[in-house]
Amino acid sequence: MDDITYTKGIYTATATVQPLDGGKYRGVVVLARDAGDEPENTLYEVESTSSTPEEAFEEAKALAHRILGEIDL
Repeated sequence: MDDITYTKGIYTATATVQPLDGGKYRGVVVLARDAGDEPENTLYEVESTSSTPEEAFEEAKALAHRILGEIDL
């Protein structure tokens, strides 16, 4: 499954899926802030686990939208 990237101003949120032990999956978002010399990265994880990678990916995409929606430019 390919990652998906969303951008808002100098922020880029990349949603992906992380496999876990026991056949579960977790959605993950890396938020990058490009403000000059060195980009700053912050990792966010979906709180719940999912039984399929597709479900975890949908959760990660929703989290990325929420994170970017809360950013004031």
